[in-house]
Amino acid sequence: MTEIWRFIYSGNKAPSYNMALDEALLNWHSNGTIPPTIRFYGWNPATLSVGYFQQVEKEINLEKVKENKLGFVRRPTGGRGVLHEHELTYSVIVSEHHPAMPASVTEAYRVISTGLLEGFKELGLSAYFSVPESKQEKDALKNPRSSVCFDAPSWYELVVEGRKIAGSAQTRQKGVILQHGSIVFDFDVDKLFDLFHYRSERLRERMQQQFLKKAVAINELREKPVSMQEAVHAFKNGFEKGLDIILEPYTLTAKEEKEVQQLAKERYESDEWNYRR
Repeated sequence: MTEIWRFIYSGNKAPSYNMALDEALLNWHSNGTIPPTIRFYGWNPATLSVGYFQQVEKEINLEKVKENKLGFVRRPTGGRGVLHEHELTYSVIVSEHHPAMPASVTEAYRVISTGLLEGFKELGLSAYFSVPESKQEKDALKNPRSSVCFDAPSWYELVVEGRKIAGSAQTRQKGVILQHGSIVFDFDVDKLFDLFHYRSERLRERMQQQFLKKAVAINELREKPVSMQEAVHAFKNGFEKGLDIILEPYTLTAKEEKEVQQLAKERYESDEWNYRR
């Protein structure tokens, strides 16, 4: 019998709320109060999120974040800086011990990302998984040169025509996998690269050019721009097909909503959390 997972489409939310809800879903699933869950959401305002281990002072140009009127939040997951603007963001919350989830992080990543792969196919794009093969590619994964997330595909990242099309990050806490990531419709590359510090202007230019060779957004590959509604529909179907599940829409109760708001305020709006490293 096909397993039923929960599906939440939150619409556009504040950065602190988005990260708080992902964490709350992880906690609730760990406690056994909710089944595995897939959530789609957007950002209001557009936001720069940084990985759990990033050093904000050193890597991020906070003046430019303010100048562009962007939200700012630290994720509970690793990885590098992501500008969440023209995109659909997804998160998957599932137990590490779920029968469909391999023990290895990269293999679990591949299984979850099969849902994304099927979603891109629904939009008419021939996406495939990247597998770093050469020593040079594998070394690049261990020592990323850039603070920008889409700079290079890593294991089982999704690629179209040789360029990375989705960026994801994963954490495992309390026996639960949280994987979330960006399905990008359009890049504003100048704005994105303004948000980071570089040793020199020449280095920035070189990295920006490399980025354009390595990353691609959905609308670059389609004649007709994708709408949010179309993307939600395609990736919901994609996850159902890729993970062989049924997604049942769910709305948070007032009690759950209150818990998320409290976590957003206490953790994800606090300077201590966002700027601490």
